[in-house]
Amino acid sequence: MASTENPKGIDSKEIHYEPQSDASSEASVAKLKLAHRKVDKRLLLWYAFVYLIMRIHVSNISNTAIMNLEQGTGIRKQLGNLTSSQWAWTLSIFYYPYMFFEPLATLALKRFSPSVWMSRIMFTWGIISMCQGAAQNYSGILACRFFLGAAEAGFYPGVLYHLSFWYPTERLPLRIAFFYACGMFSGTISGLLAYAISFMNGVAGLAGWRWLFILEGIPAVLCAIYTWFFLPNYPETVKFLTEEEREIILADLPKQAPSMKSKTFSFEQTKSLFKSPTFVPFLMIWITHGIGGWGISFVLPTVIYELGISNTAIAQVMTMPPFTLVFVILCGLAFFIHTKRLSPWVAGLGVETTQIICYILLITVKNATAKYIFVMIATAASQSFFALMWPERIRAARGTTTAGLAIGITNASCQLMGIVGPQIYQPKFGPTYRVSYICSIALLSTCLCAVCTSWYFVARDDKQRATEGTQDEAPVA
Repeated sequence: MASTENPKGIDSKEIHYEPQSDASSEASVAKLKLAHRKVDKRLLLWYAFVYLIMRIHVSNISNTAIMNLEQGTGIRKQLGNLTSSQWAWTLSIFYYPYMFFEPLATLALKRFSPSVWMSRIMFTWGIISMCQGAAQNYSGILACRFFLGAAEAGFYPGVLYHLSFWYPTERLPLRIAFFYACGMFSGTISGLLAYAISFMNGVAGLAGWRWLFILEGIPAVLCAIYTWFFLPNYPETVKFLTEEEREIILADLPKQAPSMKSKTFSFEQTKSLFKSPTFVPFLMIWITHGIGGWGISFVLPTVIYELGISNTAIAQVMTMPPFTLVFVILCGLAFFIHTKRLSPWVAGLGVETTQIICYILLITVKNATAKYIFVMIATAASQSFFALMWPERIRAARGTTTAGLAIGITNASCQLMGIVGPQIYQPKFGPTYRVSYICSIALLSTCLCAVCTSWYFVARDDKQRATEGTQDEAPVA
């Protein structure tokens, strides 16, 4: 708001409304883009690479389910002939500590600094991932999966939280989509690695699935070392930006954006989060889509194998196209959102509707090749959805504590997908998975309603913020 004091006698309205020259404005925009490109190279690209490594860790347990079955050295047999229910629990237990530790683990990034906290996450998940290769029975693999979930908790929401210290939400859609798409592309690499490592079956007396866990755990440890020394923390602390670039980045952030100087925890902001009308609808989106849309992804190699099209090795390769399609669809939609040609809400409703149609067709169509195509499209659509919605979720939060808790709690609720999803898609429901698809259709239909509700409340909040901004900018007579 303009000051009422004016010792030089100059009209305050002239000061407030004096337009910036076009040349000066264009120069400022160019400098901001240059500064953000520097940050993208140091922060976004590194996080995208590490997320790819992390998603390989998360999905490799699904690949082991069918590795070397013909040779009699499959993981379920070697761990004591695990039943369908026991295998579902092996997949699910990872997500219990992940869900409970996620909110606090997200805020811990602010408490300990991003470079320290993220390197801790990477180091512990790499070590525990390799330990899975030493499991000898059902209890052993359950313990490893539980502690792996505890170790990884906070990475994904932590990245989103960290990015909100650097970019305003309107500049996040394409960046989050790229980051997320790189993680989803891990499904392509995971399938290829599983196919290649399956030929190591018997090397040094170890089964192929053991080699998969061991070899895929090493990169995370190496990433932890780099992150400790080189990950940028906050705009105020990095050395690769000039003072002018630092000021431009900070000036571009909205008032409610998280800040390095803010308190890690604020009770008032916590209350405002739980009182927000968007809180429950967003949770419903993440829960219903997580279970209904993502459920199939946890058992994708098994679902494809049971279509009867190929053997286990080729089935691993056939998991690659769905995740490659995710990368293409997600980056394409994010580009249209970034250039204001498409609303993220419309895009989200579109991919949800696409999944529902695919699941209906999977129930009715009998041809195995056609089913594979629908599974591929449904998987690609389901894994594109969250990245489209995250900028809207972050935008609905105000303040450092609110943003951290909103991201952490929302993503924690989504971990029900790993707890309930494998239960819905148990092998006993195959090879048709009719019951599983019906459950997914019901959940995704509920998600459509939650998206519409959230859209309404966010739009209403936008109008309130616009009104507040207009009042703040009104000159004093």
